[in-house]
This record gives sequence, C-alpha cells and structure tokens, in this order.
Amino acid sequence: MAGGVMKSGGGGGRRRRRGGRGGQPMAEINVTPMVDVMLVLLIIFMVAAPLLTVGVPVELPKTAASALPSEAEEPLAVTITADGVITIQTTEVPMDELVNRLRAIAMERADDRIFLRADGAVPYQVVAQVMGALNRGGFSSIGLVTDSGGPALDGADGG
Repeated sequence: MAGGVMKSGGGGGRRRRRGGRGGQPMAEINVTPMVDVMLVLLIIFMVAAPLLTVGVPVELPKTAASALPSEAEEPLAVTITADGVITIQTTEVPMDELVNRLRAIAMERADDRIFLRADGAVPYQVVAQVMGALNRGGFSSIGLVTDSGGPALDGADGG
C-alpha cells in the first residue's frame, strides 16, 4: 500500500491577507472595539448619573404624597440644613443676600419654579421666611420637597 498523505489547505505555505492587494495594509476601521467602548461608557454613565444630584445632605420629612413627574429642565433647589445654613443648589448663601441672588438667577431663567428642601428639624418660622424670600426673589411656583413613606392623615397606612 503505497499512498501519500496530503496536507489540507495546500498552497505551499503562502498566506493571503484578507483585503490584501499584495503587501498593502487594510484601511478599514474595525467598528467592534469602538462599539464595546461605547457600551461600557453608557453603563458607567447610567450608574453614575443618579449620584450626581444636588449634594447638600438633609433629613427630609416623610409625607404620604407621591413623587412629581420628572421635567426636562433641571429645577432650581434651595436647601435649609438642620443648623440653618441656606444653599442655592450647592452654593451657601447668607439670609440677607438670598433675595438679591434669587433675583439675579430669576432674570436668567425662563422657569419660575423652585424647590425648597428643608431639614425636618428646621423651625417652621425659618421655612416661612425663606419661602417669602423666594417669592420676593421672583419665584412664584415653590415646591416643597419631602420623602415618601410618611404617615397618611386619612387613616390609611402610609408605611
């Protein structure tokens, strides 16, 4: 039995490049790694976005009210901490300068809505004074921010 064994894929050891015209390199962009990088960045931003909220820590009072629907424009937020410090977004503002700063901000904004975040330990008198300053500063639509899950006044269990 005399038979020879042939190697598959003959061709004498020469290999052709895929898009090859002789020894020229390929000029096509490989899209797969770019898509992978974009998907990783998308996931990173999706995880990090909720962490980028207004960062003044306060203990909000609990109520039975449901959350408002989200809006396209980020509303302005004024915060009163437990020790009485007032901030606009994240900038600390003294009480006597609050109205002037709010007027300057109101002239630049088209929306007159503002959210007031006050710690549950802040006296009502301070909250009412800040609300008056917000109104004098040009913001007529004031929303009070609370946490959900508080007691319901209609006798239903609020959580």
